[in-house]
Amino acid sequence: MPDLLLELFSEEIPARMQRRAAEDLKKLVTDALVERGFVYEGAKAFATPRRLSLHIAGLPVKGQDVREERKGPRVGAPEAAVQGFLKGAGLASLDQAKIESDPKKGEFYVAVIEKPGRTTPDVLAEILPQIVKNFPWPKSMRWGAASKEPGSLRWVRPLQSIVCTFGPETEDPEVVRFEVDGIASGDVTYGHRFLAPGAFRVKRFDDYAPALERAKVVLEADRRKDIILHDARDLAFAQGLELVEDEGLLEEVAGLVEWPVVLMGSFDEAFLDIPPEVIRTTIRANQKCFVLRDPKTGNLANRFLLTSNLAATDGGRTIVGGNERVVRARLSDAKFFWETDQKVKLEDRLEKLKSIVFHEKLGTQYERVERIAALARELAPIVGADPALAERAARLAKADLVTEMVGEFPELQGLMGRYYATLQGEHPSVAAAIEEHYKPLGPSDRVPTDPVSVAVALADKIDTLVGFWAIDEKPTGSKDPYALRRAALGVIRLVLENDLRLPLIQLLAKPFARNASDALFEEFLKVRELVDAIDHSAYSSVIKHPTVPELTAIFQQRQLQNAETLAHIMYSRGLDLLSFFADRLKVYLRDQGARHDLIDAVFALEGQDDLLMVVRRVEALGRFLDTEDGANLLAGYRRAANILRIEEKKDGRSYDEAPDLGIVNAQGQIEEKGLVVALDSARREASDAVANEDFEGAMRALSRLRQPVDAFFDKVTVNAEDSALRENRLRLLNALRDATRAVADFSRIEG
Repeated sequence: MPDLLLELFSEEIPARMQRRAAEDLKKLVTDALVERGFVYEGAKAFATPRRLSLHIAGLPVKGQDVREERKGPRVGAPEAAVQGFLKGAGLASLDQAKIESDPKKGEFYVAVIEKPGRTTPDVLAEILPQIVKNFPWPKSMRWGAASKEPGSLRWVRPLQSIVCTFGPETEDPEVVRFEVDGIASGDVTYGHRFLAPGAFRVKRFDDYAPALERAKVVLEADRRKDIILHDARDLAFAQGLELVEDEGLLEEVAGLVEWPVVLMGSFDEAFLDIPPEVIRTTIRANQKCFVLRDPKTGNLANRFLLTSNLAATDGGRTIVGGNERVVRARLSDAKFFWETDQKVKLEDRLEKLKSIVFHEKLGTQYERVERIAALARELAPIVGADPALAERAARLAKADLVTEMVGEFPELQGLMGRYYATLQGEHPSVAAAIEEHYKPLGPSDRVPTDPVSVAVALADKIDTLVGFWAIDEKPTGSKDPYALRRAALGVIRLVLENDLRLPLIQLLAKPFARNASDALFEEFLKVRELVDAIDHSAYSSVIKHPTVPELTAIFQQRQLQNAETLAHIMYSRGLDLLSFFADRLKVYLRDQGARHDLIDAVFALEGQDDLLMVVRRVEALGRFLDTEDGANLLAGYRRAANILRIEEKKDGRSYDEAPDLGIVNAQGQIEEKGLVVALDSARREASDAVANEDFEGAMRALSRLRQPVDAFFDKVTVNAEDSALRENRLRLLNALRDATRAVADFSRIEG
């Protein structure tokens, strides 16, 4: 079957945009074809620094013929209705329509519309110009005289030519003719900018890719990556060195060249006194080069590898020399920054943080450091850290933001702080925490384990979350400009992977009190010192489980105006943040294979804010429901809940009173009495087990309800004719429903 070859050739396509652009091109074209009924066998898109290419295999020569019967008005209908029918169906007169009969509606007109399938080139010529004109580049430009006209073509860089051919393997393909802003499609493309810049004709994809190769263009990005990686490894090995691999840099470099040639350069060994991360960042950021190391010692070598876009006649000596000069200059700057920064201690830099605004509603970086330091000191005993070390680390954690090195290379924040802290003699845990308090940065990033690092990392993330919740700047949809989802996941991982007991409600209360906010919080902030000075007995109710009345009372005691409004906002935003943590925990546990509905079932219970205990309860609940006893008890619970829901709606009341044991003893069946005894025992055992954090024991206690519940529903009629007996049995079902809440809200469990 015929194939399509499409190439959009331009001045330049930034490396970071290439893969996405290739996928967008494939999706836009194939979706448009499928929408018009054109199926295909396969499609693949490609990108180089100067071209987007698309190959679609197995397209039909033309679309399918369409036959449609369109029902019209009844025979004898008004003339206006008849003329509307003829116009809509494309008929000249009623002679071209047929008449059909309907037993109920009588005779009516029917138009038979037959449309031959359109040829594939015609369809392509229709859809491709619009795809080119509306291509979703993140950034694009207009150029030339046409740029003055409204609606003129926008492209990432000036579009120069379009190749579009279609045809079978056994024949010369035809050029699909269309035009976009004066650029006509054809079958001519161009090779490498320097090595083979001439134009040449192409037919189909099978000769397009080899022709590009002869013109010094490697079409596939992954093949360019393989060439760079293998040549880099070979060059390093030849010098007794080892490549420091960097997937992100490899992807970027492969998008910068069409004909990759790897070359080796060197720099003065004196620069190796600079921290290796600085050398690597300097060379990577400025020259897009790879660094090398000694495989025996693991230390960086004074060599680097660059990727050229051409095979130079002098073997690359001129290219290497130019890169060496730039690397030397950049490393000289880095050495100057490194030596200059060491002259000022980290604590002496804190004053500069007062001039750096973290957020207009959340104050300066200095104010934020004050909050983080106070919270880190409070967290320290909980995570097993020395409070003084945690506070010291938190105070110094952001100081490197005003160093010369981090000013030049922001990605080194934290790391440079650790180096400078070590050089000035700080405790090793303090130095480590300065670097690690940003971690984990993502789902695959390492989680700190040093208690001081954990305390500061938690304080940093909690302050961020509470602060933005306090000013009502939460993530919306896919937008999360302050990386709050990542911060919440970081808290979760820090807690779970370090087995920390960290009740969130208690943890979030004081940070909410410390954070800045909108106008309704201003009065509260004026008495920050009073809030911090509140003795534990007065504040304990808020810490334990804040409610609107309790918050209002505390605020009124402190003579705050708008106390009730303020309490409502703080309470609702605090609970909303707790719900946000629950959502993030679902994401985390789902990635670990857990069920989100079980997380809902546990979080639905009041006061479930200890993440570690929530996870352990979820795990125990999952194991329990996987057993036959668990599955049957869940079925029994649902049957009881359904009966209660129906009867409560019908009666307009609830049955949450305890069952009357006198009625059970006097009128109850043996299965009814057995369930009462089993419920009392199971509820007490499950509650005691939960109180002792023995969730497996709680599940075992509930599992003993399985047989009594089965027997009750098998032998006992709930809706008895005796109204008192019926009401008592409904109360018994409610007692069953309540008993399960010792471990989870079974109504949230799916399946």
